[in-house]
Amino acid sequence: MASYNKVILIGNLTRDPELRYTPKGMAIAKIGLAVNRTWRNEAGETKEEVTFVDVDAFGRQAETLGQYMKKGSPLMIEGRLKLDQWDDKQTGQKRSKLGVVVEGFQFLGGGNRGGEGGSEAGSAPPVPRSRPAAPAAPAAESEPDVAPHEGDDVPF
Repeated sequence: MASYNKVILIGNLTRDPELRYTPKGMAIAKIGLAVNRTWRNEAGETKEEVTFVDVDAFGRQAETLGQYMKKGSPLMIEGRLKLDQWDDKQTGQKRSKLGVVVEGFQFLGGGNRGGEGGSEAGSAPPVPRSRPAAPAAPAAESEPDVAPHEGDDVPF
C-alpha cells in the first residue's frame, strides 16, 4: 500500500521557540504556528478561521529556529504529520496529539533590520542567494526514534 506524508504550512509563531537539549546533546525546538484561513460565507460576509499547530524541529534546524525566530515571526514549514500517543499519568487515560515534524523551513518577510546590530521580530539574517535559506539537517541529526513526552528526559 502506498502512502505519502507531507505538510506545507505558512503562518506566524504564537510564542517564542522553546529550545532544549537531550542528555545526548540533540537540540529540540518546540514552536506554535498560527495558520489563518479567510473565506466568504453564503451571505457574502468575510469569515476568518485560525488553526494552531504544534511543531517540533530537531538538530541544527531547531537551533536555527531558536536563534532567529520570535513570537509573531512569519515562517513557512515543510514537514510531516506525527501522531504522539501516551498514557495520562493523572487519569490513566490514553491521550494523543497530532503535530508536525519539521523537515525544512523558510524564513519569510524581510522587514526592517534593527539599527544597532539587532534585528526586529520577523526579520531573519541576510542569506546569500547562492545558498538555500534553510540549511538541511544531515541524516544523523534527524528526529530521535522516540518523541519526548511529559516526564521524559527533555524538560518541556
